[in-house]
Amino acid sequence: MSEEVNSKALTGRKIEWAENTPAALAAHKEINGPIIRTRFPPEPNGYLHIGHAKSMNMNFSLAFEKLGVAPENRRTVFRYDDTNPEAETEEYIDSLRRDLQWLGWTPEKTTYSSDNFQALYDYAVVLIKKGLAYVCDMTKGEVEIQRELAMQRVNAKNKGLDPDEVAPIPSPDILPGRSRNTSVERNLKLFDNMRMGMYNEGKYTLRLKMDFESSNPNMYDLVAYRIKYTRHPHAGNGWCIYPSYDWTHGTCDSLEHIDYSICTLEFETRREPYFWILWALDLYKPQVYEMSRLNIEYTVLSKRRLIKLVNNNFVRGWDDPRMPTISGLRRRGYTKDILNSFCNDVGATRAMNVVEMEKLFQSARSKLSATSRRAMAALDPIKVTITNFEDEVAKKKAVGEEITYEVQNSPTDEAMGSHTVTLTDVVYIDSSDFRMKDDSTYYGLAPNKAVGLKYFGGNLVCDEVVATNADGNATELKCRLDSSDDRQKPKSWITWVPKNGIPCEVRVYGHLFAVPEPSDRWEEELNDKSEMIYAKAIVDPSVKEYVDAKHVDKWTSNPALQFERIGYFAVDVDTAYESGTNEGALVFNRTVSLKEETFKKKLTEEEIAKIEARKAKTKADLETKEAKMQVSAEDLFKLAPEYKGVYSKFNDEGIPTHMVDGSEVSKSAMKKLAKDQKKHQKALASWAKQQK
Repeated sequence: MSEEVNSKALTGRKIEWAENTPAALAAHKEINGPIIRTRFPPEPNGYLHIGHAKSMNMNFSLAFEKLGVAPENRRTVFRYDDTNPEAETEEYIDSLRRDLQWLGWTPEKTTYSSDNFQALYDYAVVLIKKGLAYVCDMTKGEVEIQRELAMQRVNAKNKGLDPDEVAPIPSPDILPGRSRNTSVERNLKLFDNMRMGMYNEGKYTLRLKMDFESSNPNMYDLVAYRIKYTRHPHAGNGWCIYPSYDWTHGTCDSLEHIDYSICTLEFETRREPYFWILWALDLYKPQVYEMSRLNIEYTVLSKRRLIKLVNNNFVRGWDDPRMPTISGLRRRGYTKDILNSFCNDVGATRAMNVVEMEKLFQSARSKLSATSRRAMAALDPIKVTITNFEDEVAKKKAVGEEITYEVQNSPTDEAMGSHTVTLTDVVYIDSSDFRMKDDSTYYGLAPNKAVGLKYFGGNLVCDEVVATNADGNATELKCRLDSSDDRQKPKSWITWVPKNGIPCEVRVYGHLFAVPEPSDRWEEELNDKSEMIYAKAIVDPSVKEYVDAKHVDKWTSNPALQFERIGYFAVDVDTAYESGTNEGALVFNRTVSLKEETFKKKLTEEEIAKIEARKAKTKADLETKEAKMQVSAEDLFKLAPEYKGVYSKFNDEGIPTHMVDGSEVSKSAMKKLAKDQKKHQKALASWAKQQK
């Protein structure tokens, strides 16, 4: 470390190769001085999501707080981990930079892994000369067989069995591999030819000569370079071989003098290769800390799944307001303060958990309540003609009152100013404020019933339903105002929009998925009601200038409003409204509902109990799945919760041969269990991919 810090705050599993020599520590201290440096290294193969927001919060702020680093000594590098040109684009590169900037983080510098391509290549040559890397001609299928065989032999050895009996090596061409012990001269020549573009893709790879006897499969001679004839979006056409993630990220960490390399827990098993590579190159070794990834209800954060959502047109794009991307959340109306506050509240630990979506909603409400301008709107408007409008206006004027009302833009912050709204002979109310049939628990408007009309200081009484739609719901009413001294005291006050209100489209968003924890069949679990469009909504005209399209941009937080008694809304980028001409589409997205919505259904104790039971079951199912994903295929029937204590004896592959009572397991049952073991093996591989 370059400064005395609370290094125990960010510690992980110790590795024998992870210790720096006194000389390396001294050289690092001379370069960094009192500075403590972290890095944020996303791959530009998609848009950043809320999980990346958590990582940014950790690397730019929370890590330093945990370590006790003085503000003037904090530095964070923003690095594009751009080693896979087939998946990376200039669009993604630009979006990452803009999202980082919008969230308010200022990096010490911006770097690209590809800027180190020459250095990474030179280091590969160093390892070839040391006899620690070789050019391999094994096919993908052969490598899979090799790795599986190595794992079987290690498992046998760990159980005290003879690996040559349990998993004999059929040929040295498979293990250790026909290319592993070839000459330095041969490997230097082939690697240079790879660099010169003399071979087809897949013909050769450069692999690291690591350890086939390790219990960690990530030590089974990882690939450091592969041939790809793809133009790089940042480096251009200069390279046809590209370094792997494992070869690149630790080396770049060392070259950039990183003190703490922070990643998520699925990379914990990459500690061995991370430190082995730096050990082999005799480079400085940063501290590595793994934290739990962000899991949040009713969405997915796997980039593969997000790409599929976009490519299969399940959503409007990367910035769809239902997406958990930074761009989608910003478009929906979430501000940087909301997201950073949420990440602070979630924190960073090694404990796996699923965060309730309501936690994010509450962060939004607490921020938007203090900053959002108020306005009245009707999403599904009912036309109301006030039959005694002229009489009421005359009555008001007779006592020196007007029907134009000054309304504070914020009830808690006078500095936000005010606006006016004028009552007209025709107004619009939201359909949620009217019912054809009244009952004792309903406080809204109904035929022959009075409610308070907000800001008017009197009641609105429904005398006649003029028109209904095909579903029998009212679309037009005739009502009268009542400001008499002996009028009935209303139980509620409803909002309204004058006849010169601005027509608009309002998009109300719900959860993207219908279940809290999407499964492997996630495409079937999408919520078909995640977007409800109110195409004929109307908003009061006081917002005219505020919502002009000139104030709207996809890379900034757009004008936000609280529609009184409805929720928080933001102007959408599809808006083309011009306040000068009062023309062009005006579109709003609902960010989040109000904390306490009027006329919200009251749940019975039985309904509440069912909801709590579902939550408990979801949590229990997740915990069971996570526990099972920690069990290897060989130990499935010994350690998995559903099998524990069922069987007493097992064969070398881990398949049960005897029940706990000593009776033999039938051959047909063993075949079925073998299939279950293979399914579990596939599930483990799928789980590992989902965590990336």
